[in-house]
Amino acid sequence: MDDSRGQRMVVEAGLRGRGFTVHHAASGQEALALCAELPIDLVLSDWIMPGITGIEFCRALRATPMDRYVYFILLTSKSDKTAVTEGLDVGADDFLAKPVDPGELRARINAGERVLAMERTLRGNNALLSDTLHKLRALYDSLDRDLIEARNLQQSLLRERDHQYDTGQISLILRPSGHVGGDMVGFFDISPGVVGLYAFDVSGHGVTSALLTARLSGLLSGASPDHNIAITMGPDGPIGRPPTDVADAINRLMLSEIQTERYVTLIYAIIDRRSGLVRMVQAGHPHPIIQHQDGSCTQLGHGGMPVGLLGDAIYHEVQAKLMPGERLLLISDGVTECPNARGDELGQEGLEETLRDLAALRGNALLNALMWDLARWHGSEDFPDDVSCALFEYIDPG
Repeated sequence: MDDSRGQRMVVEAGLRGRGFTVHHAASGQEALALCAELPIDLVLSDWIMPGITGIEFCRALRATPMDRYVYFILLTSKSDKTAVTEGLDVGADDFLAKPVDPGELRARINAGERVLAMERTLRGNNALLSDTLHKLRALYDSLDRDLIEARNLQQSLLRERDHQYDTGQISLILRPSGHVGGDMVGFFDISPGVVGLYAFDVSGHGVTSALLTARLSGLLSGASPDHNIAITMGPDGPIGRPPTDVADAINRLMLSEIQTERYVTLIYAIIDRRSGLVRMVQAGHPHPIIQHQDGSCTQLGHGGMPVGLLGDAIYHEVQAKLMPGERLLLISDGVTECPNARGDELGQEGLEETLRDLAALRGNALLNALMWDLARWHGSEDFPDDVSCALFEYIDPG
């Protein structure tokens, strides 16, 4: 752009000879209109013109929204630093002294072409990145919907969270740390007056752990020997297999059929609701706790080896007897290993202290209060690990 037609024609002739498509304007307003209408890549503008100056033209061009970059060379007879600074401030990319030297003009335009080539490459990459980001967001939204559905399905495995018997009450709670988790708790009737109660924790997190959780939960569902690995048929009807046999069977199944790198910690207990007798196996899960009527607690079990690690693992049965008014609590390590702001874990002692403080509560009220106290200890309800509890409270059968 130049107000001198002769100067414009000289520059235009040199540019057309190099294969450029050239548009020229006699004023800044005319040049702005051309830039708005045509895909202009590079502007050569005089500094001094009637109407708006080259500086004002450059400022207006930079303020115009565009989807590409326009390289701007300012033609001027000014050489002082103040003029150069002013041009750079408004967005000029380069300067060319008048009268224009053809060789210098060619070099300046070559430099502009290199900048524009890089800008086009970056613009293409940005478009590709934007498209990829859009696809990733769509994929994430789809996965998020699937995971929410998976969470709902996993929660549905807890068919009952609270069940009242004439001689006891069972309460359950399950809190995955993410969409889905590896913890599960549950119960099933074995025979009149006898109930099976379990809690297990699949190592790791996420979908893989959740799938294995669903598979193992299916082994302990229903009251039919055909569907429940913990029940067999006796001469007088269904009876519970010894808890150690159940741990052995799940261990063999994981090593021979499931063949996963995951392992599982497990508590499985058979509770006779008529006598209060409890027979259980502990396979790497945190110690079960009996809370007595005075609020004090007793740990059960000796630790044991998780299932799914060693084919020759040996499991031991533990027996205990509940007195009326006492309760049995199975909890996951998401409770005992829950850290506070300093990184200190709640631990077994901290859990028992909390249980003593909550001794007057029963059923789901107790478990919900336990979750509340755990969140207060951690400083947030977003626990770092899955949290699950299974509670049996024994009522005097007389």
